[in-house]
Amino acid sequence: MKPKSIFISILAVLFVFPLLGTFAQQAANSGSIEVITTFDYPGTGNSSLPQKINERGDVVGEFIDSTGVTRGFVRFSDGSFSDPIVDPNDTVGFTEGRGINNSRTVAGDYATSDGTLHSFFLSGGTFTEYDVPGSVQTNLLSINDAGDFTGGFDPDGSGVFQAFVSVGGTLTSFSVPDAASTFAYEINSSKHLTVGYFIDGSGILHGYFRDANGALHFPIDPSGSVGTVLFGLNDRNWVVGRYADRSGGTHGLFFLPPNNFFTFDYPGSTFTSLNGINDRGFICGRYVDASGIAHGFLARVRGIPPTNAAGPEMKAFNSPSLATPLNPSPSAWGGAIPAR
Repeated sequence: MKPKSIFISILAVLFVFPLLGTFAQQAANSGSIEVITTFDYPGTGNSSLPQKINERGDVVGEFIDSTGVTRGFVRFSDGSFSDPIVDPNDTVGFTEGRGINNSRTVAGDYATSDGTLHSFFLSGGTFTEYDVPGSVQTNLLSINDAGDFTGGFDPDGSGVFQAFVSVGGTLTSFSVPDAASTFAYEINSSKHLTVGYFIDGSGILHGYFRDANGALHFPIDPSGSVGTVLFGLNDRNWVVGRYADRSGGTHGLFFLPPNNFFTFDYPGSTFTSLNGINDRGFICGRYVDASGIAHGFLARVRGIPPTNAAGPEMKAFNSPSLATPLNPSPSAWGGAIPAR
């Protein structure tokens, strides 16, 4: 599908409800998300999966070609694309672009023939390999303008990932208690929040956020969700992600901590994911068409989203250091790569 500019104003009704269970009365307030343009990485049959957007409007992500090969890319703010990003140590055709900052430093990951994930920074055409010291696998997921970064790592080869944040050169690892795996998808430049998701002992995905004091707030789940992922945030603490419902649909999610949500669906699609948001309220994400091809889009938040909290947070744990998960079974993780 050729890139096309569309101007669709979607009213995204704000659902305000406590995290403890049922919906509260639906708020009269509403926000809006407006689609600006769609895009695809050039090439027939490519699926495009945007991941993050910087303040310049550059988008990083990956595309999957018709043979299943995955390559990273940057879509620059003028609409042009980088060459495919391929880590020099990628031996299996799998390199992802996961994060980008205003200096256009890209953070990403790649796979090797032994099935493990490793990571890199790409700046000015130079790759710098990165693994959390002593880990078997490392999955970089974001980088901010200060050079702080986040992700997940597997310390022992079990496939059970712990989240980490590196702030000012100091690396801190953490896990949601009892989680099978935890991933940190982004820390904002103000360092107030980190967002991501964890997998519980039954293999269900739930969102969480970690505040500046190291307290973890979880689970973050819209009512009816059977799987929630929080992917990105900005310095206003506006958070984006997606959730799946029991009928099989997947919806874009706009989350305002501690517990306010609204939902966005790309018109005509049963799968929408909001993956990155910058301080100006521009969002990158994707939808999937009827043939199963993923297409990227840019959108923007119109107006000021309501900020009234609807109820108490579900849980808050002070967990600034590594917590050993109680269920290290590979079946709990499922062998899948981190959500994208």
